[in-house]
Amino acid sequence: MAWDDFPSPKGSGPSGGGGQFGSNGPSFDFPKINLPELQPNKIFLLVLVGLLVWLGGSSFFLVGVDEEGLVLRFGKHIRTVGSGLNWKLPSPLESVLKPKVTQVRREEIGFRLIDHGPPARYRDVPEESLMVTGDENIIDMDVVVQYKVSDSAKYLFNAKDVRKAMLDASEAAIREVIGGRRIDEALTTGKSEIQIQTRDLVQSILDRYEVGLQVTALQLQDVHPPKQVVDAFKDVVSAREDKERMINEAQGYQNMVLPETRGNATQIIKAAEGYREEKINRAKGDAAKFQKILDEYKKAEDITRKRLYIEMMEETLLNVQKIIADPKSGSNLMPIFPMGGVESKILNKPVEEKKN
Repeated sequence: MAWDDFPSPKGSGPSGGGGQFGSNGPSFDFPKINLPELQPNKIFLLVLVGLLVWLGGSSFFLVGVDEEGLVLRFGKHIRTVGSGLNWKLPSPLESVLKPKVTQVRREEIGFRLIDHGPPARYRDVPEESLMVTGDENIIDMDVVVQYKVSDSAKYLFNAKDVRKAMLDASEAAIREVIGGRRIDEALTTGKSEIQIQTRDLVQSILDRYEVGLQVTALQLQDVHPPKQVVDAFKDVVSAREDKERMINEAQGYQNMVLPETRGNATQIIKAAEGYREEKINRAKGDAAKFQKILDEYKKAEDITRKRLYIEMMEETLLNVQKIIADPKSGSNLMPIFPMGGVESKILNKPVEEKKN
Protein backbone atom coordinates (compact mmCIF):
# COMPACT_ATOMS: atom_id res chain seq x y z
CA MET A 1 0.00 0.00 0.00
CA ALA A 2 1.35 3.40 -0.94
CA TRP A 3 0.49 6.91 0.19
CA ASP A 4 -1.37 7.45 -3.12
CA ASP A 5 -4.00 4.97 -2.03
CA PHE A 6 -5.21 7.33 0.79
CA PRO A 7 -7.80 9.90 -0.25
CA SER A 8 -6.66 13.42 0.01
CA PRO A 9 -8.28 15.29 2.91
CA LYS A 10 -10.71 17.98 2.12
CA GLY A 11 -9.25 21.42 1.67
CA SER A 12 -5.76 20.16 1.11
CA GLY A 13 -3.79 21.85 -1.56
CA PRO A 14 -0.52 21.44 -3.20
CA SER A 15 1.09 23.87 -0.90
CA GLY A 16 -0.23 22.21 2.24
CA GLY A 17 -1.07 24.06 5.41
CA GLY A 18 0.06 24.21 8.97
CA GLY A 19 -0.16 20.69 10.30
CA GLN A 20 -1.01 19.23 6.92
CA PHE A 21 1.09 17.17 4.59
CA GLY A 22 1.32 17.78 0.91
CA SER A 23 -1.12 16.58 -1.66
CA ASN A 24 0.58 13.26 -1.85
CA GLY A 25 0.01 12.28 1.83
CA PRO A 26 -2.49 12.57 4.73
CA SER A 27 -2.83 15.78 6.67
CA PHE A 28 -3.66 16.39 10.39
CA ASP A 29 -5.05 19.44 12.14
CA PHE A 30 -3.41 20.25 15.58
CA PRO A 31 -5.25 22.45 18.12
CA LYS A 32 -3.75 25.83 18.72
CA ILE A 33 -2.88 26.84 22.31
CA ASN A 34 -3.31 30.47 23.14
CA LEU A 35 -1.01 31.41 26.06
CA PRO A 36 -1.99 34.49 28.03
CA GLU A 37 0.37 37.33 27.83
CA LEU A 38 2.31 37.75 31.09
CA GLN A 39 3.15 41.16 32.32
CA PRO A 40 6.56 41.81 33.93
CA ASN A 41 5.09 42.53 37.36
CA LYS A 42 3.24 39.21 37.40
CA ILE A 43 6.42 37.37 36.42
CA PHE A 44 8.27 39.08 39.28
CA LEU A 45 5.50 38.14 41.71
CA LEU A 46 5.60 34.48 40.66
CA VAL A 47 9.37 34.38 41.01
CA LEU A 48 9.14 36.01 44.44
CA VAL A 49 6.54 33.49 45.67
CA GLY A 50 8.62 30.59 44.42
CA LEU A 51 11.69 32.00 46.12
CA LEU A 52 9.84 32.39 49.43
CA VAL A 53 8.53 28.83 49.22
CA TRP A 54 12.05 27.57 48.53
CA LEU A 55 13.55 29.60 51.35
CA GLY A 56 10.83 28.62 53.82
CA GLY A 57 10.95 24.93 52.97
CA SER A 58 14.72 24.58 53.13
CA SER A 59 15.62 27.14 55.80
CA PHE A 60 13.36 26.18 58.71
CA PHE A 61 13.53 22.72 60.30
CA LEU A 62 12.11 21.03 63.39
CA VAL A 63 14.26 19.13 65.92
CA GLY A 64 12.54 16.52 68.12
CA VAL A 65 12.73 16.45 71.91
CA ASP A 66 15.04 13.42 71.81
CA GLU A 67 17.28 14.87 69.09
CA GLU A 68 19.96 17.47 68.48
CA GLY A 69 20.35 19.42 65.25
CA LEU A 70 23.82 19.65 63.72
CA VAL A 71 23.96 22.39 61.09
CA LEU A 72 26.52 21.77 58.31
CA ARG A 73 27.72 24.45 55.91
CA PHE A 74 29.12 22.84 52.79
CA GLY A 75 29.57 19.65 54.85
CA LYS A 76 31.39 21.29 57.79
CA HIS A 77 29.80 21.37 61.22
CA ILE A 78 29.31 24.96 62.37
CA ARG A 79 26.82 24.77 65.22
CA THR A 80 24.50 22.53 67.25
CA VAL A 81 20.90 23.46 68.03
CA GLY A 82 18.41 22.05 70.51
CA SER A 83 14.89 20.74 70.11
CA GLY A 84 12.19 22.93 68.58
CA LEU A 85 11.89 25.07 65.45
CA ASN A 86 15.24 26.30 64.07
CA TRP A 87 16.55 27.86 60.90
CA LYS A 88 19.54 27.63 58.59
CA LEU A 89 20.65 28.86 55.24
CA PRO A 90 18.74 27.21 52.43
CA SER A 91 20.02 24.09 50.75
CA PRO A 92 22.50 23.38 49.36
CA LEU A 93 24.34 26.05 51.34
CA GLU A 94 23.56 24.42 54.67
CA SER A 95 22.15 21.07 55.70
CA VAL A 96 21.16 19.54 59.04
CA LEU A 97 21.64 16.17 60.74
CA LYS A 98 19.42 15.14 63.65
CA PRO A 99 20.81 12.22 65.69
CA LYS A 100 18.85 10.87 68.67
CA VAL A 101 20.79 11.74 71.82
CA THR A 102 18.45 10.37 74.51
CA GLN A 103 17.98 6.91 73.02
CA VAL A 104 19.70 4.18 75.04
CA ARG A 105 21.48 1.80 72.68
CA ARG A 106 22.57 -1.75 73.45
CA GLU A 107 25.49 -3.89 72.34
CA GLU A 108 25.97 -7.59 73.08
CA ILE A 109 29.36 -9.23 73.62
CA GLY A 110 29.64 -13.01 73.51
CA PHE A 111 26.19 -13.59 72.00
CA ARG A 112 23.71 -12.12 69.53
CA LEU A 113 19.95 -11.86 69.72
CA ILE A 114 18.53 -13.49 66.58
CA ASP A 115 14.83 -13.65 67.47
CA HIS A 116 12.91 -11.57 70.00
CA GLY A 117 10.35 -14.36 70.36
CA PRO A 118 8.74 -15.19 72.60
CA PRO A 119 10.75 -17.13 73.46
CA ALA A 120 13.84 -15.12 72.58
CA ARG A 121 16.60 -16.97 70.77
CA TYR A 122 20.30 -16.24 70.97
CA ARG A 123 23.40 -17.24 69.08
CA ASP A 124 26.70 -17.78 70.91
CA VAL A 125 29.82 -15.98 69.70
CA PRO A 126 32.62 -17.97 71.38
CA GLU A 127 35.41 -15.87 69.88
CA GLU A 128 34.09 -13.00 72.03
CA SER A 129 32.86 -14.84 75.13
CA LEU A 130 35.79 -17.16 75.93
CA MET A 131 38.36 -15.39 78.14
CA VAL A 132 41.39 -16.30 80.26
CA THR A 133 41.33 -15.40 83.96
CA GLY A 134 44.24 -14.29 86.09
CA ASP A 135 44.74 -17.82 87.49
CA GLU A 136 44.96 -19.23 83.92
CA ASN A 137 41.47 -20.70 83.72
CA ILE A 138 39.05 -20.30 80.82
CA ILE A 139 35.66 -18.73 81.44
CA ASP A 140 32.65 -18.15 79.18
CA MET A 141 31.18 -14.69 79.76
CA ASP A 142 28.33 -12.80 78.06
CA VAL A 143 28.16 -9.04 78.54
CA VAL A 144 25.56 -6.40 77.67
CA VAL A 145 26.61 -2.74 77.35
CA GLN A 146 24.06 0.08 77.32
CA TYR A 147 25.08 3.54 76.17
CA LYS A 148 23.80 6.79 74.72
CA VAL A 149 25.15 9.76 72.78
CA SER A 150 26.83 12.38 74.94
CA ASP A 151 28.30 14.56 72.15
CA SER A 152 26.44 14.38 68.87
CA ALA A 153 29.19 16.09 66.83
CA LYS A 154 31.87 13.62 67.99
CA TYR A 155 29.40 10.77 67.54
CA LEU A 156 28.82 11.62 63.87
CA PHE A 157 32.24 12.80 62.73
CA ASN A 158 35.02 11.29 64.90
CA ALA A 159 34.47 7.60 64.17
CA LYS A 160 33.68 5.81 60.96
CA ASP A 161 31.81 2.97 62.72
CA VAL A 162 30.71 3.94 66.23
CA ARG A 163 29.07 0.58 66.93
CA LYS A 164 32.27 -1.33 66.15
CA ALA A 165 34.26 1.09 68.30
CA MET A 166 31.92 0.37 71.22
CA LEU A 167 32.20 -3.41 70.70
CA ASP A 168 35.99 -3.31 70.48
CA ALA A 169 36.36 -1.08 73.54
CA SER A 170 33.98 -3.23 75.60
CA GLU A 171 35.64 -6.51 74.64
CA ALA A 172 39.12 -5.13 75.34
CA ALA A 173 38.03 -3.78 78.73
CA ILE A 174 36.33 -6.97 79.94
CA ARG A 175 39.32 -9.09 78.86
CA GLU A 176 41.70 -6.80 80.75
CA VAL A 177 39.60 -6.90 83.91
CA ILE A 178 39.05 -10.67 83.81
CA GLY A 179 42.76 -11.17 83.17
CA GLY A 180 43.48 -9.73 86.61
CA ARG A 181 40.88 -11.78 88.51
CA ARG A 182 40.63 -15.35 89.75
CA ILE A 183 37.91 -17.53 88.32
CA ASP A 184 36.24 -17.86 91.73
CA GLU A 185 35.68 -14.10 91.87
CA ALA A 186 34.15 -14.03 88.40
CA LEU A 187 31.80 -16.93 89.21
CA THR A 188 30.70 -15.92 92.71
CA THR A 189 31.41 -12.87 94.82
CA GLY A 190 33.30 -10.56 92.45
CA LYS A 191 30.65 -9.97 89.77
CA SER A 192 29.51 -6.56 91.00
CA GLU A 193 33.04 -5.25 91.34
CA ILE A 194 33.95 -6.61 87.89
CA GLN A 195 30.95 -4.85 86.34
CA ILE A 196 31.86 -1.50 87.90
CA GLN A 197 35.55 -1.77 86.99
CA THR A 198 34.77 -2.80 83.40
CA ARG A 199 32.24 0.00 82.92
CA ASP A 200 34.75 2.61 84.10
CA LEU A 201 37.45 1.18 81.85
CA VAL A 202 35.15 1.16 78.78
CA GLN A 203 34.24 4.79 79.44
CA SER A 204 37.93 5.68 79.74
CA ILE A 205 38.68 4.05 76.36
CA LEU A 206 35.75 5.82 74.68
CA ASP A 207 36.89 9.15 76.11
CA ARG A 208 40.33 8.60 74.58
CA TYR A 209 38.69 7.75 71.24
CA GLU A 210 36.50 10.90 71.52
CA VAL A 211 33.50 9.22 69.94
CA GLY A 212 30.90 11.09 72.03
CA LEU A 213 29.40 8.06 73.82
CA GLN A 214 28.50 7.59 77.48
CA VAL A 215 28.17 4.13 79.04
CA THR A 216 25.02 4.01 81.19
CA ALA A 217 25.20 0.37 82.30
CA LEU A 218 27.28 -2.77 81.88
CA GLN A 219 25.90 -6.13 83.00
CA LEU A 220 27.33 -9.64 83.11
CA GLN A 221 24.51 -11.67 81.62
CA ASP A 222 25.88 -15.19 81.94
CA VAL A 223 29.15 -16.29 83.50
CA HIS A 224 30.08 -19.97 83.55
CA PRO A 225 32.98 -22.31 82.78
CA PRO A 226 33.24 -23.83 79.31
CA LYS A 227 30.70 -26.54 78.59
CA GLN A 228 33.38 -29.23 78.49
CA VAL A 229 34.29 -28.78 82.17
CA VAL A 230 31.11 -27.27 83.63
CA ASP A 231 30.26 -30.40 85.67
CA ALA A 232 33.68 -30.48 87.32
CA PHE A 233 33.42 -26.79 88.15
CA LYS A 234 30.00 -27.33 89.70
CA ASP A 235 31.48 -29.99 92.00
CA VAL A 236 34.29 -27.62 92.99
CA VAL A 237 31.87 -24.78 93.63
CA SER A 238 29.62 -27.07 95.68
CA ALA A 239 32.57 -28.22 97.81
CA ARG A 240 33.62 -24.63 98.41
CA GLU A 241 30.10 -23.68 99.38
CA ASP A 242 30.07 -26.54 101.90
CA LYS A 243 33.40 -25.29 103.23
CA GLU A 244 32.06 -21.76 103.62
CA ARG A 245 28.91 -23.07 105.29
CA MET A 246 30.90 -25.10 107.83
CA ILE A 247 33.17 -22.14 108.55
CA ASN A 248 30.15 -19.92 109.10
CA GLU A 249 28.57 -22.47 111.43
CA ALA A 250 31.82 -22.76 113.43
CA GLN A 251 32.08 -18.98 113.65
CA GLY A 252 28.48 -18.81 114.80
CA TYR A 253 29.13 -21.36 117.53
CA GLN A 254 32.26 -19.46 118.52
CA ASN A 255 30.34 -16.20 118.67
CA MET A 256 27.76 -17.89 120.92
CA VAL A 257 30.17 -19.67 123.30
CA LEU A 258 32.83 -17.01 123.78
CA PRO A 259 30.53 -14.29 125.18
CA GLU A 260 28.93 -16.80 127.54
CA THR A 261 32.33 -18.00 128.74
CA ARG A 262 33.57 -14.45 129.16
CA GLY A 263 30.45 -13.65 131.17
CA ASN A 264 30.94 -16.64 133.46
CA ALA A 265 34.61 -15.75 133.97
CA THR A 266 33.68 -12.16 134.79
CA GLN A 267 31.05 -13.39 137.25
CA ILE A 268 33.56 -15.67 139.02
CA ILE A 269 36.12 -12.85 139.19
CA LYS A 270 33.55 -10.45 140.64
CA ALA A 271 32.43 -13.06 143.21
CA ALA A 272 36.05 -13.66 144.23
CA GLU A 273 36.65 -9.95 144.56
CA GLY A 274 33.51 -9.64 146.67
CA TYR A 275 34.60 -12.53 148.89
CA ARG A 276 38.01 -10.95 149.29
CA GLU A 277 36.50 -7.60 150.30
CA GLU A 278 34.17 -9.35 152.75
CA LYS A 279 37.03 -11.22 154.41
CA ILE A 280 39.20 -8.13 154.59
CA ASN A 281 36.42 -6.04 156.11
CA ARG A 282 35.55 -8.78 158.61
CA ALA A 283 39.19 -9.15 159.61
CA LYS A 284 39.45 -5.41 160.05
CA GLY A 285 36.30 -5.46 162.18
CA ASP A 286 37.61 -8.32 164.32
CA ALA A 287 40.90 -6.52 164.74
CA ALA A 288 39.11 -3.34 165.78
CA LYS A 289 36.94 -5.34 168.18
CA PHE A 290 39.98 -7.05 169.69
CA GLN A 291 41.72 -3.71 170.02
CA LYS A 292 38.76 -2.29 171.95
CA ILE A 293 38.68 -5.36 174.20
CA LEU A 294 42.39 -4.99 174.77
CA ASP A 295 41.92 -1.36 175.71
CA GLU A 296 39.21 -2.31 178.22
CA TYR A 297 41.30 -5.19 179.49
CA LYS A 298 44.17 -2.85 180.29
CA LYS A 299 41.82 -0.62 182.28
CA ALA A 300 40.69 -3.52 184.61
CA GLU A 301 42.64 -6.65 183.87
CA ASP A 302 41.24 -8.86 186.66
CA ILE A 303 37.59 -8.03 186.03
CA THR A 304 37.93 -8.22 182.29
CA ARG A 305 39.74 -11.55 182.51
CA LYS A 306 36.94 -13.03 184.59
CA ARG A 307 34.27 -11.59 182.28
CA LEU A 308 35.97 -13.02 179.22
CA TYR A 309 36.32 -16.38 180.94
CA ILE A 310 32.65 -16.44 181.84
CA GLU A 311 31.57 -15.44 178.32
CA MET A 312 33.75 -18.13 176.82
CA MET A 313 32.30 -20.74 179.16
CA GLU A 314 28.81 -19.62 178.17
CA GLU A 315 29.61 -20.05 174.51
CA THR A 316 31.40 -23.36 175.04
CA LEU A 317 28.92 -25.00 177.42
CA LEU A 318 25.85 -23.72 175.73
CA ASN A 319 23.29 -26.37 176.78
CA VAL A 320 24.77 -27.24 180.15
CA GLN A 321 23.51 -25.90 183.49
CA LYS A 322 26.29 -23.83 184.96
CA ILE A 323 26.89 -22.88 188.65
CA ILE A 324 29.35 -20.29 189.84
CA ALA A 325 30.69 -20.60 193.36
CA ASP A 326 32.50 -17.83 195.15
CA PRO A 327 35.66 -19.35 196.56
CA LYS A 328 36.01 -16.57 199.17
CA SER A 329 32.68 -17.33 200.77
CA GLY A 330 33.21 -18.96 204.12
CA SER A 331 29.63 -20.02 204.42
CA ASN A 332 28.44 -23.45 203.77
CA LEU A 333 25.93 -22.01 201.33
CA MET A 334 26.99 -21.77 197.71
CA PRO A 335 25.85 -18.59 195.94
CA ILE A 336 24.09 -19.45 192.69
CA PHE A 337 24.20 -17.07 189.69
CA PRO A 338 22.02 -17.44 186.58
CA MET A 339 24.05 -17.94 183.40
CA GLY A 340 23.11 -17.93 179.71
CA GLY A 341 19.34 -17.83 180.19
CA VAL A 342 19.32 -21.15 182.09
CA GLU A 343 16.97 -21.16 185.06
CA SER A 344 19.01 -21.02 188.31
CA LYS A 345 18.11 -22.71 191.52
CA ILE A 346 19.41 -21.77 194.95
CA LEU A 347 20.44 -24.80 196.93
CA ASN A 348 20.16 -24.31 200.74
CA LYS A 349 21.70 -27.64 201.77
CA PRO A 350 25.21 -27.44 203.11
CA VAL A 351 28.12 -28.23 200.88
CA GLU A 352 31.19 -29.84 202.24
CA GLU A 353 34.37 -28.05 201.54
CA LYS A 354 36.82 -29.91 199.50
CA LYS A 355 39.98 -30.78 201.15
CA ASN A 356 43.09 -29.48 199.70
